[in-house]
Amino acid sequence: MSYAAPSSTPAPALAADALVIGYAGRKNATHPVAGPLHLALWPGELVCLLGPNGAGKSTLLRTLAGVQAPLSGRLTVGGTPLASLSPEARARQLSVVLTERLEASHLTVQELVNLGRHPHTGWLGGLSAHDHAQVQAALAATGTTQFAHRPVGELSDGERQKVLLARALAQDTPLILLDEPTAHLDLPNRVALLRLLHELARTLGKAILLSTHELDLALQAADRVWLLPATGELLAGPPEDLVLSGAFAAAFQREGLAFDIATGTFELHAPTGPPVQLLGHGPAAFWTRRALLRAGFVPTASPAEWRVTVPDEAGVGAWRSQLPGHPVQEHPTIAALLQALRGYFDQAV
Repeated sequence: MSYAAPSSTPAPALAADALVIGYAGRKNATHPVAGPLHLALWPGELVCLLGPNGAGKSTLLRTLAGVQAPLSGRLTVGGTPLASLSPEARARQLSVVLTERLEASHLTVQELVNLGRHPHTGWLGGLSAHDHAQVQAALAATGTTQFAHRPVGELSDGERQKVLLARALAQDTPLILLDEPTAHLDLPNRVALLRLLHELARTLGKAILLSTHELDLALQAADRVWLLPATGELLAGPPEDLVLSGAFAAAFQREGLAFDIATGTFELHAPTGPPVQLLGHGPAAFWTRRALLRAGFVPTASPAEWRVTVPDEAGVGAWRSQLPGHPVQEHPTIAALLQALRGYFDQAV
């Protein structure tokens, strides 16, 4: 049993035109959160919805899932207006994985994933041979076959998230929406889940949209990013384009917090020490730079009175420092290098 491969000329799995999201208040008053938005989600791609807290990510996801009505605009799923679909027809077009804890601890994994076939079964709810094959394919795709007969209540958070994804795959919809799927996971499981979602989008041709606060992982895993800043004007594109244009840094700009385009990470420290020219390439240069930042120095590629040369790209050799009025010194580790730099800095001040 296998799923259909992505079409070479797909139509959007989901499209929005002039969509305004928000809330309806009393006396016909409306409270827009974002928009007008023009969006398209395509088969075979993983899109990450990113933005600061309060920008409207959850509101947008609920609106796209049909849980919350838009204030205005047009929203289609598979070319059909979402509002015109019956609950059964909607469940055959899109599946949703939410962050809420699932009260299904009494069910086995197999029984829970079976529920994904409900939109396709008859009124008696019996599973056909085709339904069972879809369930087995979903278990295999998510690596959950080995604990199919375990109670859901005995699963770890990472295993539970995979099972919920398996249920969504068993539902066999062209579109999958996930709200903070990594929220309860440790770092290895967050990485594994995003890698799995990326693989499923590519191999099964699913259009997958997830909201997440895992900014660094999203920049690595997403085919495209929907970036929703506090202004409510959504930007869409490959993560690299949004980073290089400065849009990503601007969306998350906070006092004392800076996004480093060179490393793709947010800087946790505000260096106040002298600039240090960092010479070298490869992993040693990357990690030396991070250590210098943490110690309060300002690493730079430009000429500076303080200079540090890292070992070669294979990691062979020692760190060498050259400080004003001092001969070149060698240091066997980053710890020894930092100790020497701090000692000189303390004497200088």
